[in-house]
Amino acid sequence: TEHFNNKRVIVTRKLDGENFTGYNDYCHARSIDSKNHYTRNWAKKYWSERSYLLASDERICAENLYAVHSIRYNNLPSYLIGFSFWTDDICESWDNTVLNFQILNMPVVPVLYDGIFNEQLIKDLHTAKDDLIHEGYVVRLADSFKYKDFNKSVAKYVRKNHVQSQQHWFYGKNNHEVNECMK
Repeated sequence: TEHFNNKRVIVTRKLDGENFTGYNDYCHARSIDSKNHYTRNWAKKYWSERSYLLASDERICAENLYAVHSIRYNNLPSYLIGFSFWTDDICESWDNTVLNFQILNMPVVPVLYDGIFNEQLIKDLHTAKDDLIHEGYVVRLADSFKYKDFNKSVAKYVRKNHVQSQQHWFYGKNNHEVNECMK
């Protein structure tokens, strides 16, 4: 937490989905060689409709919430919700991230707090009730930072025993369950 002291931070909801990365000419799930899956097909199609808006040195990171993982969502603004925008090895400031996602016509993760880092205030944002309906939260510097500084510029809290199944969602009995989207 020392790296956050006296700096503006953004605390966002940690959504229970699959990591998605989109470039102007390519996209992938968590890893570049990720397997095909119908939930990923939806994200690829959605991304293909806006990828042309990125320059060749830009990429986005988002949560793909199409499939139900451990938490079921209702009334999502989209199945793909952004959380970071990159230019080369720079994670853009939160303000630039929000602006760029507006240009892409994509929602960003819900913000719980925007202000000077205050560890106790941030801890107080969390309640035991949250563990029933949310995966956790993410704290990031509001300013831009380099990829090499990611591990000291972003921190996350994930609820205890978040994963409650023996089998990964991709292969489990619920792998055909879809979250509800407003669209």
